Amino acid sequence: MKLIKLKVNEAKFMLTALVFIIILGLLIFVHELGHFLVARKNGIRVYEFGFGFPPRIFGLKPVVEQRIEKIVVQEETTDQIEKISDGQGQEIIREVITDKVTELDEVKREKKWKFIWGRGKPEHSHHDTVDAEKSTIYSVNWIPLGGFVRIKGEEGSHPDEPDSFSSRSAWTRIKVLFAGVVMNFILAWILISIVMMLGIPEAIDENARNFRDAKIQIGQVVAGSPAEKMGIKPGDEILGCVGSADICNSNFTQITDLQNFINNNKGKEVTIKIKRGKSVMDLTGIPRTEYPENQGALGISMVKTAIVKYPWYEAVIKGFTSTVDIITLIFTTILSLIKGLFVGQKVALDVSGPVGIAYLTKQVTELGFVYILQFAAFLSINLGIINGLPFPALDGGRILFILIEKIKGSPVSSRVENFFHTLGFVMLIILMIVVTFKDVLRFEIMQKIANIF
Repeated sequence: MKLIKLKVNEAKFMLTALVFIIILGLLIFVHELGHFLVARKNGIRVYEFGFGFPPRIFGLKPVVEQRIEKIVVQEETTDQIEKISDGQGQEIIREVITDKVTELDEVKREKKWKFIWGRGKPEHSHHDTVDAEKSTIYSVNWIPLGGFVRIKGEEGSHPDEPDSFSSRSAWTRIKVLFAGVVMNFILAWILISIVMMLGIPEAIDENARNFRDAKIQIGQVVAGSPAEKMGIKPGDEILGCVGSADICNSNFTQITDLQNFINNNKGKEVTIKIKRGKSVMDLTGIPRTEYPENQGALGISMVKTAIVKYPWYEAVIKGFTSTVDIITLIFTTILSLIKGLFVGQKVALDVSGPVGIAYLTKQVTELGFVYILQFAAFLSINLGIINGLPFPALDGGRILFILIEKIKGSPVSSRVENFFHTLGFVMLIILMIVVTFKDVLRFEIMQKIANIF
């Protein structure tokens, strides 16, 4: 039995790890794809665009081979001699046709892909055009967590070369840097639209139609209430109650069923059957006879939810509006936190790092595919907003230095800019370590891993 449990836990761990890698890889890859597409569109050279992080497994590089082939051109020429006598006083026209053969050199161009194994460079033949050295390497790398793009002049080098990032106008550079953020928002829009086409849990009215899998769920639990003492949590599905037929109806189909049951049993011990994830449990408590206004005897708020599907054209529109709403909510929350720090207010900052995201991935994986898509969309928006913040080492920080350049009329010293970006990167690494340590303590992740193995 223990062996079976161990195998099940190992399978769950592997599934969680796979989903985590796919989600994180997709978000970072799409972000870097935005930089790549806009850079190429604006004529900026890209050295390499890779899936995953180095070291490289293999790469492909497009080249144009130029070959000279001999072609033969045959022409017919006609010489005419008029007024030739045939000896009998008649004149005829004699026509003489000759062939002219000419050999010409024709240049033929053919696009091919050069294969690169590992860290090596493609071998170019003498037939390759000069542009072969300037083409982009498309690589697949060993660490499958996203992707990267190497752009010419992104660190300030080659300022005098027309295909360099550093030689372009401020507006062009801002577009390239901000493209990653935009791509993360677009990805979130696509994912949320797909979720709405597949079917998404929504609060519905008692008289609503065109839905499936309706259920009564807990929306909120009041602190210190009987519901909290019973162990009821937000998101729990209320199935019914446990007891004789004269005490309760075993199944609740409407919110009023649960309300009537609680009101009829104030001050008495009741047992409510709830479903949390895939687990079904019976929770026992005593509804209050006296309680604050708008709290109820048990201290819960309830909502009836169901799976609602939308046709694709409605899903696209609702997906866009939902994405904008989430972006606005997260952005205003971040601004409120920053404002609280400046005015000296105590702020409840709850940040999760890779470990926390992995743990949340485990939870949404157990809920199903639709919830995984929702989670990925939410993470994509978060990644876009965080990268857009004007903090050194992030895309927003690089944009900030470009704006400073426009205001002062000259570029910021590369030494100064690199110093701040390096400092910002170190601060982000330290923050990630602190958050990861906090996640380990909060989720007791080490104990969970120990239980698996």
